Amino acid sequence: MHTILLLTVSNIFMTFAWYGHLKYKESPLWIAILASWGIAFVEYCFQVPANRIGHYEFTAAQLKTIQEVITLIVFCVFSVVYLKEELKWNYVVGFGMMIGAVFVVFKEW
Repeated sequence: MHTILLLTVSNIFMTFAWYGHLKYKESPLWIAILASWGIAFVEYCFQVPANRIGHYEFTAAQLKTIQEVITLIVFCVFSVVYLKEELKWNYVVGFGMMIGAVFVVFKEW
């Protein structure tokens, strides 16, 4: 559970690092880059321990899959709440298909 929590916090920071500046398009690009780097540093402070701790329980591929699902969930909330963008039905269907990949990765074949 520590891994999931750390990955979630990490993804919240990374989503702001990657997309938060879109709300401030009038700011110079260099400021957006520096701000994003600063936020990404904090993200790494959660991501690295999450992967280090999680690798005792999960394979690297499983960790990456967990991280991607968390990223999709965090991004959906972020885009609706922070960017005020509509979450269209085809986005939800497409993300659902990606989440279906979790079954394939975690299934013992």
